[in-house]
Amino acid sequence: MALSSGVSAIRRVAIFGGTHGNELSGVFLVKHWLKHPGEIARPGVEVRPFITNPKAVEKCVRYIDTDLNRVFDSQSLRQNSAKVPYEIAQAQEINSIFGPRGSNDAYDVILDLHNTTSNMGATLILENSKDDFTIQMFHFIQKSLAPVPCSVLLIEHPKLKYATTRSIAKHAVGIEVGPQPQGVIRADILEKMRRILIHALDFMHHFNEGKEFPPCSIEVFKILEQTSYPRNKDGEPSAVIHPNLQDRDWTALNPGDPMFITMGGEVIPYQGENTVYPTFVNEAAYYEKDLAFVTTQKTTISAESLHCKSA
Repeated sequence: MALSSGVSAIRRVAIFGGTHGNELSGVFLVKHWLKHPGEIARPGVEVRPFITNPKAVEKCVRYIDTDLNRVFDSQSLRQNSAKVPYEIAQAQEINSIFGPRGSNDAYDVILDLHNTTSNMGATLILENSKDDFTIQMFHFIQKSLAPVPCSVLLIEHPKLKYATTRSIAKHAVGIEVGPQPQGVIRADILEKMRRILIHALDFMHHFNEGKEFPPCSIEVFKILEQTSYPRNKDGEPSAVIHPNLQDRDWTALNPGDPMFITMGGEVIPYQGENTVYPTFVNEAAYYEKDLAFVTTQKTTISAESLHCKSA
């Protein structure tokens, strides 16, 4: 007989928009739901829309001083808030409202809304491959969205994992939808994000009402490593993403396949030993991080059957 995971009822959910101030689908949706909360209301659940980085949203920039989505580590959250960059002070405020991180008082779920300039389509970001509740939620969302594809990026990596804004919740959910330019709203991308969010809330409602979810498996793309741009002796990029790779997130990159191309037409191939699946290909926000794309490995993870153990 399959094991069953009993999880307490979901009572407090936050929807974060504007963690990056120029990713406007989340900003637009959160502002809409702050004024018109009916669509996200669910019986017995506090659903709180929240603009996480208001100064960056006001200026329509990714951040003011530092990336808000990287500063929810213990050291940053403990710093003297009178002497820190704006985003660290904001992180401390968010942690006090929705956390504290790692405590029983933390919100049950945080849904953190992001856009990417990469051709990633609908993407769910998973931080913990052992979190049966979130895996079951992702499985439900994928089935509800079908036939529209919805990829799952697993960022469980000892060196590449970072302390995200959503990580203060018991169950952290990243929602990444693209392609969309920074500072722009596209109706198709906005609607796709909206549907993902509504399906997530529907799952939580069904769960709270006593629906049992049988064991499931989902395909995920597990992050492997970051790939930088080739650079010349002056430290400047010497090549760009090859056309065969551009806009082909989640597509197999095999040894020998074109990866970069120089202005002189020289093709730089992928020289790894195994097939990988790139994502965040040519993401605009990652130029400052010298990141051309992230490689992933396709794998399958499973969750036990799930039921609500308390009303």
